[in-house]
Amino acid sequence: MSEDPILEVEGLCTYYGTSQALFDASLVAPRTGGVAILGLNGAGKTTLMKSIIGELNPARGRLVLDGSDVTKTPTHQRIRQGIGYVPQERAVFGSLSVHENLLVGGLSNSDKSGIDRVVEIFPKIGERMSQIAGTLSGGERKMLGIGRALLSNPRILLLDEPTEGVWIGVVEEIAERLEEMTTQISVVIVEQHVELALRISSHAYVMDRGQVVMYGASGELPKNPNFMRYLTP
Repeated sequence: MSEDPILEVEGLCTYYGTSQALFDASLVAPRTGGVAILGLNGAGKTTLMKSIIGELNPARGRLVLDGSDVTKTPTHQRIRQGIGYVPQERAVFGSLSVHENLLVGGLSNSDKSGIDRVVEIFPKIGERMSQIAGTLSGGERKMLGIGRALLSNPRILLLDEPTEGVWIGVVEEIAERLEEMTTQISVVIVEQHVELALRISSHAYVMDRGQVVMYGASGELPKNPNFMRYLTP
């Protein structure tokens, strides 16, 4: 892992009411490259992502973005400072057109060429600019959500289940685009497709019951005899 990371997550403890959901969760993301977060449903992966972007406020722990402590920084400011986020649900505004969704994503970005770049990455989006986002296929909605997040020019992109509900023929297209992105920015991905997640990442974290229970190089971690134990219901 890089000695000069873009993001350092240190000992996060996050609660839903009085119920603790994260237990001293830590993670490091490089300036470029991919990091996978793996685990079964309910392992704490989405809670970790929401804690990083600021939708949830950890009771303890620290978040450092490019050397600056952002633990108490509001979500909108974290986005301005370089964190992009594509949630598992509601990644697009269903009642707006594709073009309107992209315009919203680019509000904080004065570079008007951003939409053109998104269309280059996901040509299908360019073919559906006037279509209402809620009528898109699952894969097209995921592409639009990723494209919209990219319009804020993130230095690190958080993706929560980017291929969930996506037709298998489109999964490969999304995976290829994400691989390309890891050469330019940091990508942190929560993904049930373990092979895909390991393919686009250099390192992976495995979570169970709100804790990080395993960590290692993506090419080596699956060799651990305990690896599938945490990924099999």
